[in-house]
Amino acid sequence: MANKIIAVVGATGAQGGGLCRAILKDKNGGYRVRALTRNTESVKAKELEKMGAEVVRVDIGDVESLKRAFHGAHGAFCVTFFWEHFSPEKEVAEAKNMAIAAKNTGVEHAIWSTLEDTRNWVPLGDNRMPTLHGNYKVPHFDGKGEANRAFTKLGVPTTLLLTSFYWENLIYFGMGPKKGPDGNLYITLPMGDKKLPGIASDDIGKCAYAIFRKGREFLGKTVGLAGDHLTGYQMAASLTKALGKEIRYNDVSPEAYRGFGFPGADDLGNMFQFKRDFENYFCGARSLDFSRAINPSMHTFETWLAENKDRIPFEEDAQRASGE
Repeated sequence: MANKIIAVVGATGAQGGGLCRAILKDKNGGYRVRALTRNTESVKAKELEKMGAEVVRVDIGDVESLKRAFHGAHGAFCVTFFWEHFSPEKEVAEAKNMAIAAKNTGVEHAIWSTLEDTRNWVPLGDNRMPTLHGNYKVPHFDGKGEANRAFTKLGVPTTLLLTSFYWENLIYFGMGPKKGPDGNLYITLPMGDKKLPGIASDDIGKCAYAIFRKGREFLGKTVGLAGDHLTGYQMAASLTKALGKEIRYNDVSPEAYRGFGFPGADDLGNMFQFKRDFENYFCGARSLDFSRAINPSMHTFETWLAENKDRIPFEEDAQRASGE
């Protein structure tokens, strides 16, 4: 019998790439990858092709393009990337396109990588955090949460997948240790003493593959993932141990974080405030026991650091690189 096709949106991204690699490494798993990407000539797309993926160009803004890409697929992994355009409305539209295409082509199992619509906890009239983009509290959460209905209303057989803070943010998005005015190195988060669920992005793909392999078990269900629940103090202690340099936790207010001025600072400030203020819910929705049961190789923060510590930049590295 032919292997079942899993069509993977965002195949060259963090989550989709992890799923592609998990399937491709399992030679006898009964599945094959259709890697969907805007740029089939990219280095990452070519790497997936070499590993055995069918690489197909797709435009998630075009439902007809998605229908062609999903045609004949058993499963579809659906994801959007807010930080490319900063538009929750665009995310909702893209998710609707994916849901329509999945329904139209008879996809038997869709996984929609989503997040909470925080307006269910903090209504627009609630002044605890500012309203952004006119109609959102945490735009890059709320659009995804709103888009859940696109899949459920159409009756697409779907698993809703709640993800967590990528530890790779310490490498790529400027969240790694930075030198403070006192000369010490700090990580800065507006989390108080509350725990932040975190995950290695590659583990999301491994979990998604496990969910596809479970068949109907997770259809119609919401599944949350995390590799660890850690306070800023605990993260700083683990970084200190791994990097061999003292890293301290700089606990700032959400207001201060929103004022940092980089693109999306207000969105992230609200996000961290949501995670801080609703810690019990947010951590509870991302069970460590469940995550490790579905993916026994799930990284903890310490095991992730052991593999990635040399990739985390901090200001002393930057000074050495520039010859200062």
